[in-house]
Amino acid sequence: MAEMTMDPGTAVLAARAEGLYREYGRGSGAVRALRGVSVGFAPGTFTAVMGPSGSGKTTLLHCLAGMDRPSRGSVWWGGTEVSRLPERRLAQVRRSRVGFVFQAFNLMPAMTVAQNVELPARLGGGRPDRGLVLEAIARVGLAGRERHRPGQLSGGQQQRVAIARALVSRPEVLFADEPTGALDRATGHEVLALLRAGVDEDGQTCVMVTHDPVAAGYADRVVLLADGVVVDELERPTAAQVGERLSRLGG
Repeated sequence: MAEMTMDPGTAVLAARAEGLYREYGRGSGAVRALRGVSVGFAPGTFTAVMGPSGSGKTTLLHCLAGMDRPSRGSVWWGGTEVSRLPERRLAQVRRSRVGFVFQAFNLMPAMTVAQNVELPARLGGGRPDRGLVLEAIARVGLAGRERHRPGQLSGGQQQRVAIARALVSRPEVLFADEPTGALDRATGHEVLALLRAGVDEDGQTCVMVTHDPVAAGYADRVVLLADGVVVDELERPTAAQVGERLSRLGG
C-alpha cells in the first residue's frame, strides 16, 4: 500500500488523530473504546491525556503510536498517514519516527543498560550507533552505568534506561504511558523533568497518559477523555485545576 502524504505546507502537526474509532468485539457485546476522537499535537509541545478509568486514554495513545489499529479514522505523523500502512512498513516508520515509554519499563533483565538501549536497532536488523547509545544514556543521567543490568538499578534508574531506549533514534514524537506510575513521587518528578527537557531543549513532542494531576502539571496542555470522546482541554493547567476537572468526570 502506498503511503498517503499531505502537501508539506499543510503538515504542521507532529501527530494527530482524525475521527478515530476503536471497537473491540462485535454486535451487542462490542466495547467502543474510542468514538470519533480528533486531536492534534503541535511540534515541540508536551500534552497530558487524562480521564477516568475506561475513558479510552490508553487506547488513544496506542493508536497514535501505531501499536494498535483504529477501527475507523486515521492517524498521521507529520504529513504521513500511518494507520493504514502494512505492518512491516509501519514497524519501520515507527522505529525511526516515534518512541514509546511504558509504565513497567519493559527492560530485558539479562542485558546490560547499553544492550537494552541498543535493542530496538537490533530488532530492526540494523547496527546500533555506539556513539548515539552512549549519548542517550548520558542524557538521562546514567553515564558510567552502561554495563549494569536492570536488577542493579533502582526503579527510577530503570525508567531512565527505558527513556534512553526510546530517545536513541531521536524520535520526533515520544509517547509515554503512565511513565511515573511505578515510581515514588520524588523519582517521578525526575523522570517528568527529563521528558519536559526533551520538549524545551530539543523541540521534541511528548504525549503522555497519566492519572496524576501533579504529573499533568508538567504539560503545556491537558486533553480530557470520557467514554471514548474528548470532553475538555486545559492550557498550562495547575495540578489543582486538573484535579478539580477530573473530579467532575469521576476520575
